[in-house]
Amino acid sequence: MADLFNKQAEKYAEARPTYPAELFDFIASKTPRHDLVWDVGTGNGQAAVQLAEIYKNVVATDVSRQQLNLARKLPNIRYVHTPGSLSLYELHNDVAPPDSVDLVTAAQALHWFGLPLFYEQVRSVLHKPDGIIAAWSYLEPMVDPAVDAVFSSLYNWSQPYWAPQRKIVDDRYQDLEFPFEPVQGEPSTGPFDFFTEKKMNLSLFLKYIRSWSAYQTAKEKGVEMLPDETVDDFRKVWGSDGEEVKTVRFPIFLMIGKVGVNLVDAGN
Repeated sequence: MADLFNKQAEKYAEARPTYPAELFDFIASKTPRHDLVWDVGTGNGQAAVQLAEIYKNVVATDVSRQQLNLARKLPNIRYVHTPGSLSLYELHNDVAPPDSVDLVTAAQALHWFGLPLFYEQVRSVLHKPDGIIAAWSYLEPMVDPAVDAVFSSLYNWSQPYWAPQRKIVDDRYQDLEFPFEPVQGEPSTGPFDFFTEKKMNLSLFLKYIRSWSAYQTAKEKGVEMLPDETVDDFRKVWGSDGEEVKTVRFPIFLMIGKVGVNLVDAGN
């Protein structure tokens, strides 16, 4: 998985949206304690930086050194490069001891994980029985009807170059195993809907597309996903020769749950 993002790490850091304060406020309102977060698959630390404003300490892990090198350094964030397969011993030694974490987060990442092992790790480090896991991802962007039509055509054409995990995102995690109990005040574990916005000119919007894992996969197969004619199509509908700054809206969906007494017993 790391190879899909290593080569475009700088594009990812520049062109990907951040997450809205409302998302973190909702998650924090469901977390009884605010001492320690494990942010898994942190990438360039987008979520970790925002979590560090609410929680005392964040340990942020990723399998990509290139992504971690671009992460913003803060005194209460500890970045850790981890192997693709992390044993419980390594987890407890390098990341967090058992029963010590208030919140585990996975931003734009859960669909890449081997879930049985990951969920075992989550149950191991979370406080029992009210430790929280929150996982979210965003869907494809919306700009305006004309731009969206060109984008939709490109996205549909790009499907053969996406990893199978992408369909899990398109389906909003609804068929993904998520064996946790609803948090206080909620009838289910989600998905719950949010959105984020990012100001972009056409150059930055195209850089966002070039940050796709599918773009890198296509490139390695000798296919240019943004040939001149496609860029021209975008330029025609964007207006102002692509210089106009538009508001790009990204829908977000969140899954959130707690360990719970029954799940603790099952894990044992």
